[in-house]
Amino acid sequence: MFSKACEYGIRSVLYIAKESQQDRRSNIAEIAKAIDSPEPFTAKICQQLARAGVILSKKGPKGGFYIEKDSKTRLMDVVIAIDGDAIFVNCCLGLNKCSSIQPCPVHDQFKGIRSRLITMCENTLVVDLADSLEVGDTFLKI
Repeated sequence: MFSKACEYGIRSVLYIAKESQQDRRSNIAEIAKAIDSPEPFTAKICQQLARAGVILSKKGPKGGFYIEKDSKTRLMDVVIAIDGDAIFVNCCLGLNKCSSIQPCPVHDQFKGIRSRLITMCENTLVVDLADSLEVGDTFLKI
């Protein structure tokens, strides 16, 4: 459902948040290795996330990317920073004129899925997902 860039963006943010919980800042090489992503692509995504204020960065020898421990960053913030709001508002078949008045063949079925996706992304904090990584309930890479 999400673009490849958005998938890597979410994975990057979760890794950064997990490391931030341990007072560690992450560099691009560490992030890319941890989430199994190409370094140049990871760098581009992290720059985009930093510009959007989703993650923070500090330059210098003790620098890197991080997220505040008490961050209220939601999964929605990550998706919007990378993919925009298209997945939440556009037709799932890519039709320009799809609406409730002129629905595409799957409009009504997708409406419920879209609603649940919006709710999940709005109500899910990145730090909560990072906590589940930290305790081993979830994983980023097999």
